[in-house]
Amino acid sequence: MPDEPTQPPGPPGQDPRRDDAGGATVAERETLKTEPPRLYQVVMLNDDYTPMEFVIMVLQEYFKHDLEAATLIMLKIHHEGRGVCGVFTKDLAATKVELVLAAARRAGHPLQCIMEAA
Repeated sequence: MPDEPTQPPGPPGQDPRRDDAGGATVAERETLKTEPPRLYQVVMLNDDYTPMEFVIMVLQEYFKHDLEAATLIMLKIHHEGRGVCGVFTKDLAATKVELVLAAARRAGHPLQCIMEAA
């Protein structure tokens, strides 16, 4: 028996990969699920030498907290030994840590700031 040309499924003489106007149809694209970037906490650590006013200033300047929020975070750092200043993507958290450490060095304070996975 001779080989017969293979016809795609559908009405005879019509290719299902074509629309009625004769143009090609596009297969639906599978949407990729992208994961949100991992977040990191910027944490300030307590020491016995850095003035509370300096910590409040840093929280206001580099983390954009108002005076009340900055004071509450400073008190948490003072009483509990550490406090979260903010949560950011990895690059932004690393930048904030470096800015705080540079400001503390310029002012002659031993303030420590670290980042941790949130």
